[in-house]
Amino acid sequence: MIHPYRRFKAFAFLTALLILLPNLSMASDQLIVYSGRAERLIKPVLDAFQAKTNISIQLLTGSSTQLINRLQAEGKHTSADVFITNDAGTLERARELHLLKPMKIEGIEHIIPQAFRAPDNSWIGLSGRIWIIVYNTSMVKPEQISSLFDLADPTWKGKLAIPTAGSEYLQAGASVISATKGEAATESFLKGIRDNAENFVYGKNRQIVDAVAKSKVALGLVNHYYIYRHLAQNPKAPIAPLLTDQKKGEMGLIMNATGIGVVKHTKQAEAAKTLIQFLISQSGQQMFAERNKEYPLHHMVKADPTLPPRDSFHVAQVPLARLAELREPTMLLIERSGLR
Repeated sequence: MIHPYRRFKAFAFLTALLILLPNLSMASDQLIVYSGRAERLIKPVLDAFQAKTNISIQLLTGSSTQLINRLQAEGKHTSADVFITNDAGTLERARELHLLKPMKIEGIEHIIPQAFRAPDNSWIGLSGRIWIIVYNTSMVKPEQISSLFDLADPTWKGKLAIPTAGSEYLQAGASVISATKGEAATESFLKGIRDNAENFVYGKNRQIVDAVAKSKVALGLVNHYYIYRHLAQNPKAPIAPLLTDQKKGEMGLIMNATGIGVVKHTKQAEAAKTLIQFLISQSGQQMFAERNKEYPLHHMVKADPTLPPRDSFHVAQVPLARLAELREPTMLLIERSGLR
């Protein structure tokens, strides 16, 4: 006979587990996707996959860090099959925590460059974005700025908009700067943009673009596609992108990638593989280019013609897989710099 106290403990454990796990069905013809990307950016592509394959998608969105914590807490009981993020460093962190499953995908080495994949293909990049300056064309002359580091100059005090300290884009950008220029230069840069931004600190890239377009500030730091989406809807907006650090010997632009990994404990590995194959195919990559104005990573797919051609600029030579190892020291730099 089971002691009542043990029965109560078992009931309490199962109740807690049911609360923890998502209320999602487990049909064999579906995939459950945890996504750190906003629904509006990823759902149209997943809907196209669903229509083509009849494999249904259930999407759970949240911050990438929250979803990693959730995957850790759920462990082998997770219902997630696939993890999508807006930052390669977060995927590499998931790999280090043994949350992802290495995948064998035929011909992947000819489709997605090694710099945008984990060594064991436990995560694979889907689309690229560059971290650049958006400027107000009536307030700034392009020749005034040639480097990202110029933003730390007191000339721009009260005229700069930046992301919050919790921004994955800021963290990744600071990591790349640290890897190329060292911690001292990175801390100086972070303190400079903190002072120049004053109260113009935003949680969303689109808020930064909007502030620049409305002449609240002269310039801001954003992912490139927010600029082009704004211009697509507001062609007369007084904004433009500024590509920096392009002279010989300079750092180059900071490029990150959204990506995908298969969850280690999935029972739908083949369906997950089918999803990856769709997303890295020419048609899947074209959707990222057309809908989101991101840079496709498939070498045969061209970016949206309104974007600077990929071969017209060079990027910092820091493997995206290093972003995870750089994250902790970068977070300490950000904290020391007083960014909020």
